[in-house]
Amino acid sequence: MSEIDLLMQNARLRDEMEPFLDESVYLVDLDKMSVSNENEFLTSLLAWEKAPVLPIAQWFEPALVMADHQSYSDIEINQQLHQVIGRLFEKNIVLVHTDHLSDRQLYCLIARDILPAQEKKVVLSGKMLKWQCLDIVEDEESWLRFYASKEERFLWAEETGRRLPPREQIPFPRKLPQHA
Repeated sequence: MSEIDLLMQNARLRDEMEPFLDESVYLVDLDKMSVSNENEFLTSLLAWEKAPVLPIAQWFEPALVMADHQSYSDIEINQQLHQVIGRLFEKNIVLVHTDHLSDRQLYCLIARDILPAQEKKVVLSGKMLKWQCLDIVEDEESWLRFYASKEERFLWAEETGRRLPPREQIPFPRKLPQHA
């Protein structure tokens, strides 16, 4: 794209952003960005402002509904889980910190917490919604046991003065789709 095209796009984006401008936009120093980077930033802001807030289940046509986990055997739950994870990935939803959960626990977490969650449906190429399947504050011990790096564990012990739980191998290692 030529410099003139970038400047024209920038003017259009700034005009479109005008109704949404508030003090938070001015926390970013746009003058220090290249026109191309500013356009990317403004495009993402505009997408955020215009995005509808919907339960994640309604991001799909038809709405994504999961059967009760008790109706599935362990093999079936694994198959259904990976099917649902694939569908979520199609909508740019990536699951993070899942390896401490069994397939059935993760399936239930998706049905109970993720699908009904009201989120902005922002559609931007290459942008992902990362869903943390472990609340680091609520389940600090699991984070320390399975996910925290040596440095994070050391800092936690130093800051809290508490004894670290032992480091453990993750019980349910998974290869989930991730944004490249």
